[in-house]
Amino acid sequence: MGFMLNIGSLIIGVIALVLAVFAFIPFLGWANWVIIPFAVVGLALGAMSDRTSGRNLNIVVIVVGALRLMLGGGII
Repeated sequence: MGFMLNIGSLIIGVIALVLAVFAFIPFLGWANWVIIPFAVVGLALGAMSDRTSGRNLNIVVIVVGALRLMLGGGII
């Protein structure tokens, strides 16, 4: 069961990462307000798994999204 949770976490993490790259376009930084909670769900799945790859990917996405929000003032 833990392996399947890790797969689900990786899928969510990859989707969130693609959306986070999209949110680096100027004036689309607001999308991180949706991407970060999405990655938190992936992080929760990864935390319940016996492997760490999905959890680590979602942590990276959350950190990148949060840094982008801070640089853009939360909107830009």
